[in-house]
Amino acid sequence: MTQRKWLYGAAAVVLVGAALLLRGLWSPQGAVAQSPAASRLVPVEVAIAVKSKVPVRVEAIGTVTPIASVAIKSRIETEIVGVHFADGASVKQGDLLFTLDSRSIEAEIKRVEAVFGSARAQLEQNERDVERYVELFAKNATSQVTLQNAKTQVNIWRGTSESAAAQIESLKVQLSYCSIRAPIPGRISQANVKVGNFVRPADTAPLATINQMAPVYVSFAVPQRALPDIRQAIAAETATVNAFVPGEQNHATGQVTMIENTVDASTGMAMIRATMQNANEILWPGTLVNTQLTLRVEEAVTVPSNAIQVSQQGTYVFVVKDGAVSVRPVTVERTVDGAASIRTGLQPDETVVTDGHLLLTNGTKVSPRQRKPGV
Repeated sequence: MTQRKWLYGAAAVVLVGAALLLRGLWSPQGAVAQSPAASRLVPVEVAIAVKSKVPVRVEAIGTVTPIASVAIKSRIETEIVGVHFADGASVKQGDLLFTLDSRSIEAEIKRVEAVFGSARAQLEQNERDVERYVELFAKNATSQVTLQNAKTQVNIWRGTSESAAAQIESLKVQLSYCSIRAPIPGRISQANVKVGNFVRPADTAPLATINQMAPVYVSFAVPQRALPDIRQAIAAETATVNAFVPGEQNHATGQVTMIENTVDASTGMAMIRATMQNANEILWPGTLVNTQLTLRVEEAVTVPSNAIQVSQQGTYVFVVKDGAVSVRPVTVERTVDGAASIRTGLQPDETVVTDGHLLLTNGTKVSPRQRKPGV
């Protein structure tokens, strides 16, 4: 036991001596001890604050609605004998859509035309009788009663012929209902009824529906506090709207054409409607879209939005100067397309940290580098 204790003691002395020797070699006499955090440089990515033009926007979720939508229905009771469009096709105004059975109307037109011809013949005969009775009455060869009766017959057959002519016109209008044409241009739905079905004006379901596709409306709600700026932008003709469909690379552009005349008291929101040309049919009725209402363009100091940090005291940035960072409180006006517009706290050409904030405190030494393009 005594020998083992001596061995342990000798080993401890050797270890302490070795530690002192290494300390003397590592830390020269008179050197000042420094913490690793204080001595090393923190690598950070930086960007330069620039003064640029920033659009003032209001963003909201909008809904696409057609300017015109027509439900196609039959005006007469008859059978469908022809469907002349493909389901979901694009149609022009005046295109033939449905053909209805018109045989009974055509037969009725022929019957009334015969009545009209007979009435015209009777009218002409009575007009000749009136002319003859007028001559005879002038010679005292006939009575006045006979002349008056002849004139009455003229009026009767004239009324009969005019009534028949009116019936013919009415039947021709009904005959035109047998050829159903597109009242507006747009895109048609599927045909809800096919050839052989009997249709009536009282049917609740339409034969098909046409939605106008260009232009269309986009409606969205904005806070009431934005209404003064929106009205000013409309008056200055600078209020433009971009509508983005999720998953679609292209977008539609239009102008604000209406502000609803009331504000919803329960939500404090007002409805805005924009007219979009939609020439390439990006927007479809019923689609939810992301809308950007641009009111105007202002000049402001901007930095990348990832330079902005948030604390309990508010927003701030790390400003790089002379190889060290300092905390600078800033006021962010808005963030547009990844760039933060700074109202106060930052000047153009100042350098701010955009990445590497976690290791930074006020006064930390840094090794700045610019962000690589596309990273």
